[in-house]
Parts: sequence; structure tokens; C-alpha cells
Amino acid sequence: MYKRVRVVLEGGDVFEGVLLPPTQFSDPDVVVVKLRNGYNVGIKRSRIRELVELGDVPPPSFGAAEPPKQVGPGVWVLAAGGTILSRVDYVTGGVYPTLSASYLFELLGEVESPVELVEVTAKFSEDFTPATWSLIAAKVGEAFEKGARGVVVLHGTDTMHYTAAALAFAFREAPGPIALVGAQRSSDRPSTDAVLNLKAAVAVAARAPFAESVVVMHKTSSDSVIAAHRGTRVRKMHTSRRDAFQSINAQPLAEYYPEKDLLQVLEPQYKERGGLSYTTKFEEAVALVKFFPGMYPKMLEALLDLGIKGVVIEGTGFGHVGEYLLPAVKKLTDAGVVVAMASQTLYGRVNLYVYRRGRELLAAGVVPVEDMLPEVAYAKLSWALANFKREEVPQVLKTPVAFEINPRSDPLAFGAP
Repeated sequence: MYKRVRVVLEGGDVFEGVLLPPTQFSDPDVVVVKLRNGYNVGIKRSRIRELVELGDVPPPSFGAAEPPKQVGPGVWVLAAGGTILSRVDYVTGGVYPTLSASYLFELLGEVESPVELVEVTAKFSEDFTPATWSLIAAKVGEAFEKGARGVVVLHGTDTMHYTAAALAFAFREAPGPIALVGAQRSSDRPSTDAVLNLKAAVAVAARAPFAESVVVMHKTSSDSVIAAHRGTRVRKMHTSRRDAFQSINAQPLAEYYPEKDLLQVLEPQYKERGGLSYTTKFEEAVALVKFFPGMYPKMLEALLDLGIKGVVIEGTGFGHVGEYLLPAVKKLTDAGVVVAMASQTLYGRVNLYVYRRGRELLAAGVVPVEDMLPEVAYAKLSWALANFKREEVPQVLKTPVAFEINPRSDPLAFGAP
């Protein structure tokens, strides 16, 4: 429970506000008070003549989430947490997730399709696991089974590209797009990107001819265009910019121009709207490990003790690791663990036939995953282990399912935000 306090200084100055609790980084000689205007002030304890408690401050509350309601026909919006569903509590300064998306549509105004709001979870995306992917996949499947033309998933940005990839594999066929959308700034901030991102996501779900999992976020730092990145080709590349998400080794699948209310499809090849075929199963016992110089072999061997069934290694360049790790890799594959190799470089593709080390890894049973992004390979391995026999998984990993593997690398695709 927070306390409202009045702080009187030796010189006679007075501050009133909420006394913020110390953190591990706080100076023990400084008291921090959040003022009514939302700013914090730090006050040295030696300057304080009197500190008076004025009463308790109740924890933030944004009201109960509303039950599903129809505000418009054809698009379902699943509330799955994140900044787009968060609001700042200006008493404490903290950002809190909520399930209610109704206020977003109040900001958005009229929408082109009937929209069904459905509660899934209220979490920040760093708390998601493959079990959460299963939950979201089940809700998306339910929406399509009940006639949804498209589905929008309100999601935290930090692991949104993982979920987008997982849903791309889960839905082999779908009646419409699955548009994951988030925000870098909460919807009650003047600089929020939530409203335009949501408007674009609803447009994609309602109008797009494709039936794929996409991430719908700002393409640039301005509000001029929103990109729909293919779920198996996207990565978060910046901590805070509006255009944090970028398509890697590819261009966006589509773009939305808010001022013109125009949706433009960029890629000629895509999964078209059709029937419904999906699974909700993902294997939890999968790891994603980044190689680094001097990596201890026991770090890989320990995965056996944890019961890991599959591991994606982010190797260097073409997909290499230190020679000192080869026995540990072989120990994993001999025990039946599927070991896949991706590259830390992101652009380009794994090739284990160029250097001797790559051939040694192939001999140890490692599965190269071409130009698949490491996070995408992790999601695909989780999906494959849950839905195929162990002996089938290596071939499944190497077979394109949702445009996660390009047959050839495009040198013009190289770039960064």
C-alpha cells in the first residue's frame, strides 16, 4: 500500500505526493515523492524537517473488463495483454495491463466491420510460454469456427514475433488473417501508437485477401504507414521506437495508409482465405541457446537433465560453434534431442557445407534451418515436436510451411532500422 505524504524541508519548502518505495537502485539517503502533476522529486533525507503521512493510496484500478460485446460484423478482437491494453497509473507512475479493450474502440470511433471483443489473458508478453500460444490458438480457432472473417490479437510487443510465428504454424488453413497488434506507448499517452495500429489491424483482418499470421505495427516513426509483417519473417529490432518491428530477409506482406484508408498487398504469393485446419499443441521442453566464444559444453549437456526434447542453437555466420562444443552436441543428438542450427546474423542463411565445422555439425546430427530466424525456428520446433513423430521432425523443420524459409536469399533484403 502506498502512502500519501507531506514533506517539509528545513528551508520551509513543502511537497505533497505519494511516497514511492525504494528499489535496488535507490540511493538510501534520498526519498522519492511522486507529485500531483505526475513528476517525481528526489529529496535528501538530511534536508527533511518533517514527514507526515496523510493516508493510504489504494492500488490502481481501471474497472472490470467488459463482457464480450458486438460493436460492429466479422472481426474478432482477442485481448491478450501488453502495452496496447495497458494504462498508466499516474499516482504511482506504473504501467498496468488490463483486459478491457472497449476504451480503445472509443478512441478509434466507428469501425468497418462488426467487432467481437473477447478476453484471453492480461499479461505482459515476457510472461508468455508455449502454453499461452496454445491458449491463444484455441481462442483464434474458436473465433473462426463461429464465423469470424479475421482475428485481431492485442499483444505485448516484446514476444509478439514469437506468438506470430507460433500461430503461423498452428493454422495451416484459415478463413482470414490473424493480425497481432501492439503498442510501444500506452493508449492513454498523447504519443500513443495504439489507435492507428489497431485501426490498421482491423482493416487487415477485415479486408486482406490473405489468411496468414501477421504483425501489424508502424512501418516508420511517423503515422503515415502501418506495415503488416509476415509472422515468420518479423523481428522486434528496437526497444522503444514506433517502427521497432522489421521484416527480415523479406518485405512486409502488406501496408496500410491511414489517411487514405488504403490497404495495399505487397507480396504476390500468400496463403489465401479458405477452410480451417489448425492445432493448439506446442511442446514446452524446447530451448533457444545463443553460442558465444568460450561457451561451456556443460551448458548444452545440462539440457539433458532438464528433459529438453529440442534445442535451437544460434550459431555464428553460416551456423558454426566452437570445436569444444561438438562432443556436447553429439551427446544431445545421440540422446534423441533434435538440435537445429540458426544464425545470429539474422540476414542471409545457414550453410553447413562451406566450412569443415559445418560438415562436422552435420555429421553430429544437427539440422540446418536455412534462413529461418532463430525465434521462428524455436516456435516451429515447439510446434513440430508436439504434432509429429520424433523421427519426422528434422524433415518438418527443413520443409517450408508458412513462408518461414525462402528458396534463395535476396541481397536487396539486407537492412536494419
